[in-house]
Parts: sequence; C-alpha cells; structure tokens
Amino acid sequence: MDENGSRINCKLKGNFRMKGIKTTNPLAVGDKVEFEIGDGDNVGLINKILPRHNHIIRKSTNLSKVSHIIAANIDLALLVVTIREPITSVGFIDRFLVTSEAYHITAAIVFNKIDIYREKEFARLAELEKIYLAAGYKTFRVSAITGENVDLLITEMKEKVCLFSGVSGAGKSALINAIDPKLNLRTGDISSYHLKGKHTTTFPEMHPLADNSFIIDTPGIREFGLVEFRREEIAERFPEMRAIMHQCQFNNCTHIHEPRCAVKAAVEAGEIALSRYESYIKIYNDDYLEKELWEWE
Repeated sequence: MDENGSRINCKLKGNFRMKGIKTTNPLAVGDKVEFEIGDGDNVGLINKILPRHNHIIRKSTNLSKVSHIIAANIDLALLVVTIREPITSVGFIDRFLVTSEAYHITAAIVFNKIDIYREKEFARLAELEKIYLAAGYKTFRVSAITGENVDLLITEMKEKVCLFSGVSGAGKSALINAIDPKLNLRTGDISSYHLKGKHTTTFPEMHPLADNSFIIDTPGIREFGLVEFRREEIAERFPEMRAIMHQCQFNNCTHIHEPRCAVKAAVEAGEIALSRYESYIKIYNDDYLEKELWEWE
C-alpha cells in the first residue's frame, strides 16, 4: 500500500534472500519498504526494507536454527481474553505479556464476551483487572456481539498498527468484525452467541481501518517460546518486578531462593500478585525457552 492508500502487487528482489538473513521470510507483515514500478509494468519491485522499530518472531517449524518473522513495526499488541467459553489461563496471559515485553511491544488485554458472563465470571474479571492494571497494563471489557465498549477499543487503536491475538474460540475475528464490519473476516464453526470454536485465520494478515490504523490478525495460539532469550532476563519482562529488582541484595538475584530479595518481599506484602510470581517461577523452571515461539493451533 502506498502513501495514497493504493494497493500495488509487488515482488521482492532476489538478493534480499542473501546477506546472512537467518529468517525464512526477509519481508514480514507490517514492514515499510521502498519500491519502484517500471514503465508499462503493473508489478512493483521492492528494493529496500526500511529499519524496523520492533518485530516478533517464531522458530521455523522445519528449520530449528532459522526463525520466521510474524510481524514488524507493531504499536500495540492486543490479547483477546475470555473468562468463559473458553477460559484463557493466567499462565497463557502472562506468557503473551512476557513475549510482548521481550520484543518491546506495548500490550493491552481485551476481555471479550462480557455479554455472557454471570456474577462469578464478573468477579473473576475484576480480580484479573486488578492484577494487570497494577502491573501497568491497560484492560478493556468488550462484547463482540452487543458492541459494548468496542468504541473505547477503537479510540485506543487510532493511528496505530495493532496486533490481535488470543486462544482459538476467544472471538478474536468476530471482535475485529465488530470494529470494522467491512472486513467481514471469516470465523469457523462457532455459535452466533457464544463465539466458541476455532476460527479460520491461518497466517498473519494486515487490514487497514478508516482512521489510519491497522489490524494484524493472527491465528489462534497454543504455545509461546522465545528466540535468543536468556533465562536470567525473564524477571525484566515483568514490569512490576523490573521496577524494584534493583533493590535486591544480589545483582544476579533469581528472585527464587536468595535472601533479601525485593521481589519476594513485594509478593509477601501483596504488592506483586501471587499469580504473576507463580507464572514467573513456571517460566523460569520449565522448558519454556526450548519451545517454539507462537505455535499456531
């Protein structure tokens, strides 16, 4: 898409696949490029990929030492979460946020399907809002069916490149359709009310909106992992831990067994949510770093 909003079919110069690039795709959704169109030719030739201010990658399925760029130049990552039908686990939420932090992408949480929640679901929603607001993340309560609070989400997205993600069945594609009905994204075998089931997005795709903003739709995600990510960096990806970890007695504190740990003290004092700390411990101790990044469902 050029600066006037016109869409032009383009191809990539062959030498971009050289130059030591260790990814399966040198060009990704969200990249900004320079291209030229020859006289009498309807196809553009991309001759330059401009520097990215961020990007997010996954390990290639077939090539363990090669990565695949999911998207680039993302202003806001929106995680669509549901308390019911299906339930999005806290561990999943935290791993998404850790991933966003690692790739320097601002993230927010969108609680969808509030039209079907009962008293106990709203109580759980309030608990989660308290946890993630305290950690520094914005949250939204929306309904793709009734349109409730979708306008607030649209305002937040204005003039931004927004990546949408979430587990299958969370109503992500239906929510994107509520934001802009003209997109008419396909959804899978889901009920018109509960939005339960798999949707049919199979690869990341960018859609322009009317207010100079963009949505990058992604397939449902089953698993997270990080590429070139060290275990000792994990605590830095929890903003509430990062803010106080310099107060620990040891510079290399793991925040697990060391004495005079500021993070553990904050957890005991209720200043850091226990669920967030438990997610940190699980990520630190399991084989998280060996798993594929953003494993599609």
